[in-house]
Amino acid sequence: MKAAIVRYILDTISEMFPDAHCELNHSNAFELTIAVLLSAQCTDETVNKVTKDLFQKYKTPEDYVAVPLEELEQDIRRIGLYRNKAKHIRNLCILLMEQYGGDVPREHDELVKLPGVGRKTANVVVSNAFDVPAIAVDTHVERVSKRLGLANWKDSVLEVEKKLMKQVPREEWTLTHHRLIFFGRYHCKAQNPQCQVCPLLDVCREGKKRMKTSQIRKDK
Repeated sequence: MKAAIVRYILDTISEMFPDAHCELNHSNAFELTIAVLLSAQCTDETVNKVTKDLFQKYKTPEDYVAVPLEELEQDIRRIGLYRNKAKHIRNLCILLMEQYGGDVPREHDELVKLPGVGRKTANVVVSNAFDVPAIAVDTHVERVSKRLGLANWKDSVLEVEKKLMKQVPREEWTLTHHRLIFFGRYHCKAQNPQCQVCPLLDVCREGKKRMKTSQIRKDK
């Protein structure tokens, strides 16, 4: 994609969502890591409801390890896949205690070694907790990037990330990540995107197709 079009997209979503930010409530890198781990296949809203009490009860890795696994499972049972996530959290905390002095590592390569922490989670943690530029590709970022032509339809999540990193200035990676999420979550939704009022319709492959289909139905 031409640099001018990329700039147009970035400027537009910046105007639409100037205050885009991480919507997972947290007060430190450890809480953020737990929250992002819980957010897999679950909404941020639900995660925040669970962590409101969870983070009052558990302050340190030692706190999570001190209780039976069944108790932790009950504490997060409103979260999808809560049994697997409870195991990941427990094992993650044990590893933090044994190898990192109880602290969340700042390095991306070390973060992905933690149980339940994949590339996306590591990107969120380094960018939001440690101010290291990164682009985490979740379902919103992937969908929007492909609709706007920033990535190809068949690109993997990693390919989408690499293309965004290449096209977006490094100093804008983290903000762009948040703005693409807000754009996808509140405007360019999966099922009912607001194509009719979208300022990026002229560069959106999906939007043009939807509007054309809608017009044909009206003509009939």
